Amino acid sequence: MSRFTFNMPDIGEGIAEAEIVAWHVKVGDTVEEDQEIVDMMTDKATVPMESPVNGKIVEVAGAEGDMVSIGAMLVVVEVEGDIPDDVIEENEAAAEMAPELADEREEKAPEPEPAPAPPPPPAPAPAPVNAKPAAKVLASPAVRKRAKEMGIDLAEVKPAEDGRVRHADLDAFLSYNAGSGFSPAGGKRDDEPIKVIGLRKRIAQNMAASKRNIPHFSYVEEVDVTDLEEMRADLNANRGDKPKLTMMPLVITAICKLIPQFPMINARYDDEENIVTRHGAVHLGMATQTDGGLMVPVIRDAQSKNLWQLAREIGRLAGAARDGSAKSEELSGSTLTLTSLGPLGGVATTPVINRPEVAIIGPNRIIERPMYVSDGNGGERIEKRKLMNISISCDHRVVDGYDAASFIQEFKKLVETPVLLLTD
Repeated sequence: MSRFTFNMPDIGEGIAEAEIVAWHVKVGDTVEEDQEIVDMMTDKATVPMESPVNGKIVEVAGAEGDMVSIGAMLVVVEVEGDIPDDVIEENEAAAEMAPELADEREEKAPEPEPAPAPPPPPAPAPAPVNAKPAAKVLASPAVRKRAKEMGIDLAEVKPAEDGRVRHADLDAFLSYNAGSGFSPAGGKRDDEPIKVIGLRKRIAQNMAASKRNIPHFSYVEEVDVTDLEEMRADLNANRGDKPKLTMMPLVITAICKLIPQFPMINARYDDEENIVTRHGAVHLGMATQTDGGLMVPVIRDAQSKNLWQLAREIGRLAGAARDGSAKSEELSGSTLTLTSLGPLGGVATTPVINRPEVAIIGPNRIIERPMYVSDGNGGERIEKRKLMNISISCDHRVVDGYDAASFIQEFKKLVETPVLLLTD
């Protein structure tokens, strides 16, 4: 018998460490070569780790939520017989990378900000002047507790006998005051501590970094999508075996048509190097809600796809994100992100930028409302129209407010004349 220490391998893209999100084995389990033993999450994706040898697990690196550096011990396996040389060499190579990656982390690590001074203690509340002592109400502790939970002042409850309030008196009070809101809204539930790990932890870190580093500003405009929705309905009615069109492919097409005029919207800002890269291709991130949290699969070269191709790719990527089959390259490299809550979109949103991008666009819920429209004879008439607000949040270090507003106004013109979406 011998023991083999399986070190966390290099998983590329300059990753220095990864988070344990799910163990598939425990100490004492027997594993076979190439059997999945643990899922590790990086900034890009979740990567399954497989055992390079047959044997018995005798030690694991930590619990779910712990971080493991590249080259550090992941598991220790008790094996029988010799370990192949190529496995040993690959494992040792991973261990040798640990010091180099640690040096890189130290070079890039920001200096800690000084902790803010604690706020002064609140001044004590002044004692009430000429306050009258509360009248003593006779009741058992159980009755007092029940009355307190219901928000009932026992002084308002009339006891049936001997001046002592009983449960029956509370029941009578509740019956008489049935419409006064004394019935509890629901039962009390125990507190539930939930460890923030995996995708939820990554989302928290990314959102905090985005708000901490980027000076956001948001702009919202109302768009009349009545004609756009009529065109979408006509296209769907004659789509044949093509995928059904939602609003998203139409919005993406409008965005891609405008990017050449507003290249600063489709950009990434490296604030360490002070370099803004305006991208020629639109690699559109599509914020997608999954059971584990928000993921952003990427539509590559969205500007080169037609409506039906976009609809098919939206469906494919959203499905892959939700069932966990999305590849690492499908979850990184976006240059601009689109986020939509569909029918839950609300009146307006102020979405958080997907750093290091400099803008994020969010269509909101479509509503019907009476509007004044031209009657064709120089006058106006009232007509029911479909309206949608479009939101954009931008990095004010890179995008000026005038440019963001101009972009959205051009978007409005394009969408309100939807035939232009189908022309070159």
